[in-house]
Amino acid sequence: MKPLRVDIASGRHRAMIGVGGIGAGSFFALDGNETLGREESRSGRFVDRHDYCKLHIISHYVKALAGPEFAVVPVGKVGDDDVGRRLLGEMAEAGLDMRYVEVSPADSTLFSFCFVYPDGSGGNLTTNDAACSRVDPEFVARAQGEFEQFRGAGIALAAPEAPIPAREALIRLGTKHGFLRAASFTTEEIAWAVESGILNEIDLLAINRDEAGAVLGGASEGDVQRVVTDAAAKLAGINPRLMVTVTAGALGSWSWDGSNLRHLPACKVEPVSTAGAGDAHFAGVLVGLGGGNAAIAGAPAGGAGRGDVGHLAAHDRQADRPGVAGRLRIEQAVIPNAVRNLLFPSPPESRFLASSE
Repeated sequence: MKPLRVDIASGRHRAMIGVGGIGAGSFFALDGNETLGREESRSGRFVDRHDYCKLHIISHYVKALAGPEFAVVPVGKVGDDDVGRRLLGEMAEAGLDMRYVEVSPADSTLFSFCFVYPDGSGGNLTTNDAACSRVDPEFVARAQGEFEQFRGAGIALAAPEAPIPAREALIRLGTKHGFLRAASFTTEEIAWAVESGILNEIDLLAINRDEAGAVLGGASEGDVQRVVTDAAAKLAGINPRLMVTVTAGALGSWSWDGSNLRHLPACKVEPVSTAGAGDAHFAGVLVGLGGGNAAIAGAPAGGAGRGDVGHLAAHDRQADRPGVAGRLRIEQAVIPNAVRNLLFPSPPESRFLASSE
């Protein structure tokens, strides 16, 4: 696999240490685009496609896009079952440092049931009593030596599907060792994040439109631009230094750098599924920040990440720079120059793609 053209050696960060969900799941294609009701029964079919959980997805694509010079150290647990053993093999094959991923006897591996509407949108239902629920601050503390090794040159990632105390512990290790601290929270966790003060200990928050609505205490339907603008303003009032990215599927993504809110439309590609797109977007942003490229740290990196990596690479372990570039050529996608430079070594190779700038 060939990574993006990011210069890790001269960049800001050389490693990512993360805690979050490690698990698998199945896809179910629903009949009909109407939103599933609370007590509704709906027909559909299982789709022959693997699903993965958040820490696994983000870690995989940070490693794939950043390359072998960038260390990726997941911290978590899987169950003592066939699914867990398969995931351990896949993560090791991707080049992740697996010293802090443990098999939890008598527990099952985290499982996610992903439902997909015909228009490509969808959601996830995830178990809350799997091996990942056994990850605690003491377990996270085992990785302290890695924080010391990469002091001032690492990214601390706190992703959902692991207990909040474990994620808080990792963020605080990141603070102690001068790491960039990145986190995301589910819709159900957003109110806690806003009220707890944890946002003051985070540098980058990655959320989707639904979670942005939860920041405001309400629904995310309606004018997405207004929801994102109001959510960014509220978050800036809590932590003026907080960077924020918001994804909204086909409507594109937004990035807030502490002073400016920027929107980037999604690349016009044929969607397969938006499941995992937000996590792939998050990975692209982290790689941009890790390489010290401010131009791709927000929406531009996310646009390419969601347009191709989001719906293709998030569920295709073989996707890499040539794969992304080839797909964008086929789709004749319009991309920013900053993203073009990550994919192509010279202007002749990028003549197939129009610029959005």
